[in-house]
Amino acid sequence: MEQPKTPLETAQYHLNAWLTAELEVTTHQSYTIGSRSLTKADLSEIGQRIDYWKNEVARLENISRCGGRNRVRRAVFRDL
Repeated sequence: MEQPKTPLETAQYHLNAWLTAELEVTTHQSYTIGSRSLTKADLSEIGQRIDYWKNEVARLENISRCGGRNRVRRAVFRDL
């Protein structure tokens, strides 16, 4: 896969990697061979990282959509 160039592409790349990791862990969480056993990772930690990268992707998409500014609009209603 081509390396990401922008912060948004980087965040999306990391999010996709963590989503792939979650799928791998859910299908092959742990296994035993003979007297040895291996547990890959903790799903709650993976879930936290997925949430982090989802928020980061949303934040960066909002920046690109709004030009990096939060806009506040105010209206004053008057009864004439």
